Amino acid sequence: MSLEAIQYDNGKLKILDQLLLPAKTEYIDIENVEDGWKAINTMQVRGAPAIALVGSLSLAVELLRGSFTDKTVLRQEIKNKLNYLITSRPTAVNLKNAASELIALANRLEADAKADVDKMKSKFVFAIEEMLIKDIADNMAIGDVGAKTICKKDAGEGLVSILTHCNTGSLATAGYGTALGVIRALKATNMLDHVYCTETRPYNQGARLTAYELVFEKIPATLICDSAVAALMKTKKVTAVIVGADRVTANGDTANKIGTYQIAVVAKEHGIPFYVAAPFTTIDMSLPSGNSIVIEDRPAKEMTDVAGTRIAAPGISCWNPAFDVTPANLITGIFTEKGCFKPAELKEVVPKLQSES
Repeated sequence: MSLEAIQYDNGKLKILDQLLLPAKTEYIDIENVEDGWKAINTMQVRGAPAIALVGSLSLAVELLRGSFTDKTVLRQEIKNKLNYLITSRPTAVNLKNAASELIALANRLEADAKADVDKMKSKFVFAIEEMLIKDIADNMAIGDVGAKTICKKDAGEGLVSILTHCNTGSLATAGYGTALGVIRALKATNMLDHVYCTETRPYNQGARLTAYELVFEKIPATLICDSAVAALMKTKKVTAVIVGADRVTANGDTANKIGTYQIAVVAKEHGIPFYVAAPFTTIDMSLPSGNSIVIEDRPAKEMTDVAGTRIAAPGISCWNPAFDVTPANLITGIFTEKGCFKPAELKEVVPKLQSES
């Protein structure tokens, strides 16, 4: 059984407070959009798919508690709340994409003469609830695509060892995971030898969250310092690197947790395939390249303090970008729920598959 970062039932939403892991497992109530915004912004919930889900579900919870007599007022409320939620964290595109689709749905429902205000609200909330189910199905499909690709192209005759960065499992999604979902699929097919996960400074999502999931799932794994990646690739067997993504642009450039770019550079130097695992909702065809991605700056305290104790010299200035951009030329392939694609294929493949869905 996978960990649950998001618990939703009958209009009630709880999220696992990931700031407390691994020392404490505690769920907190999300009762409205303001709660959702705060949970995303403070990283009580993180991971691009989970951010989109919690943001959208926080709106569903608030709407279910509210009463509306006018469809236009309801549609405007939906639009205002979703645009506010987008400001919680700017780099991850999944919430922005979800908001755009939900605003378009609200516009259609407002224009539908057969739907009164109550039906409009119920259909809108149902669409958000369906996102949870779809996310898990998409993650499992990504896992299957990734495992088959690696086994076919990279495994040779032996078992595979994977290096991953940050957290991309059940704690970052509705369940199962993206990059960690591929690892789960490899384990299920008895093709997995070992997993190496980075600590992922400064927020330590790898040490706190990925390691927590790997131990929970009884997956053979070793935690390494971020600065040990090159040494690991030189001295140990690493079949492939698999990471998640917060945004993939039209040319295949990928924004992910800070430190991803340098791992890709080192992987290329050692001839190790570098894969990105992400649902189609992470692909942003409106941006031509990674140069257009807004990179979130985080507070200096995340670098200077650990568990409330200052470790940095007082007075030192800090630069703390939450993400970096890996150029498409360093990416071997992108695992999605609809197949594995080379970065250069996205401009042709994505519009075609989106029009068919």
